[in-house]
Amino acid sequence: MNRTLKEELIMSSFKTIDGRGFDIHIDGGACLTLEYLNHVIVHGVPIHDCIFTGPAMVRSNSTHFGQRGITEGDAVNIFGSQDIWVDHCYFANCADGLVDVIMGSTDITISNNYFTDHDKVMLLCAHPNDTMDGNLRVTVAFNHFGANLTQRLPRCRHGFFHVVNNDYASWGIYAVGGSEAPTIKSEGNHYSAPNVSTSKEVTMRIDDGGSDFGSANTWNWTSSGDQFLNGAFFTPSDSTNSSLWNSTIYDTQATSFVALPATMVGNVRADDASTLSW
Repeated sequence: MNRTLKEELIMSSFKTIDGRGFDIHIDGGACLTLEYLNHVIVHGVPIHDCIFTGPAMVRSNSTHFGQRGITEGDAVNIFGSQDIWVDHCYFANCADGLVDVIMGSTDITISNNYFTDHDKVMLLCAHPNDTMDGNLRVTVAFNHFGANLTQRLPRCRHGFFHVVNNDYASWGIYAVGGSEAPTIKSEGNHYSAPNVSTSKEVTMRIDDGGSDFGSANTWNWTSSGDQFLNGAFFTPSDSTNSSLWNSTIYDTQATSFVALPATMVGNVRADDASTLSW
């Protein structure tokens, strides 16, 4: 039996949402908010078609309800939280982002998910002046970025990001982008560029009004062991002329595990896909 959750789901810490063995979708409402939480796992749940809602009275437990503001239609919004794992989920077609990690969140893993049919996919830090995200650490691993995705695979600000062993079937504008001097280690990914001559570059350095965009070529962005197909290419930072460049920062802050060779990414994704039920 298919069961659908359409209202906003507000969680508490030390919880797991595990959809294995059930045909349960989170869709058609405000979807999933993780606000000021720690140690939460979201596993094996299709989350899609989320919409703008609110303000409204929302029940947070059996004895309490209160006023909530407008939700922007993210599939998963991780707000001021840490030690969060989003794994083996399906994401598509929401009003705003699919996964947002914002407002001082850190130690987040987004892995083994299937993303499709969306514009702005994954936002890691929301605004140029959100300096509380200076220690943001996110691992984006073993995901499949499928058809009809445009940008933000992911889009990074301020923090430290390990983008590792993902399968990029295509993208519209760019795959990995950012601003405000993020440290991005792209490792062992499979990048297949779209059949558009102006969209072959994996990376995009974005000018969103931050004070440091003029130094964008000195930010810490590197590619290691990635596989580039159909003309795809990654533009690393200029390590020869950078006051920010620090080669050890990738090992100490932007490495979360030893990557597999990029040639193995397709096999890993095929094995994972057989366990999913969307």
